Amino acid sequence: MFKIKKITVHNQSDEELYTLMCKGNSEAFSELYRRYNKRLLYYFYRMLGNDSLISQDFLQELFFKIIEKPFLFDSSRKFSTWIFSVAHNMCKNEYRSKEVRKIMLKNENLDIYFENDSETTSKDKMVEAIFIELEMFDESHKTSFLLKYREGFSLEEISETLNLPVGTIKSRLFYTRKRLQEILTSKYSETIENLF
Repeated sequence: MFKIKKITVHNQSDEELYTLMCKGNSEAFSELYRRYNKRLLYYFYRMLGNDSLISQDFLQELFFKIIEKPFLFDSSRKFSTWIFSVAHNMCKNEYRSKEVRKIMLKNENLDIYFENDSETTSKDKMVEAIFIELEMFDESHKTSFLLKYREGFSLEEISETLNLPVGTIKSRLFYTRKRLQEILTSKYSETIENLF
């Protein structure tokens, strides 16, 4: 006797969910939203000056685009790289319209103290320091860094998302890591070489 496995939206790939969503399946849309909303919200938050309200607006706008223009997705691509490339383009457009190239933070925001001896607390504070310093980089360096180290994208996926050669992505990641290491080493007494 054969058991018939019930297929639910939870078992579907992102690409299959998108196809189902285009056919009017609201559960498929809800599942895609569940899978990507926190990741994209975090991405927008880091890319748009750590502003939670703007990040929420951008997240909502992105999912409206998906609903209104389902034909935009190229099914030959991986859904995750496609949706992050749409998010990246939204950020680029925002930078252009606001003429934002760098976000300057006040010095008091850069002073991070390592008062607690707890390794976890110090590591958490160092990660926060990295993201504060990352705000000083241009959008392409920041995006490459976030996609690699926050989202775990491969170099090829970042290349496809940003529409740049893999060699360019490698050099941007190398420069960003090196520069962050220099900045943080000069500002903080802790050794940070293991973080990079």
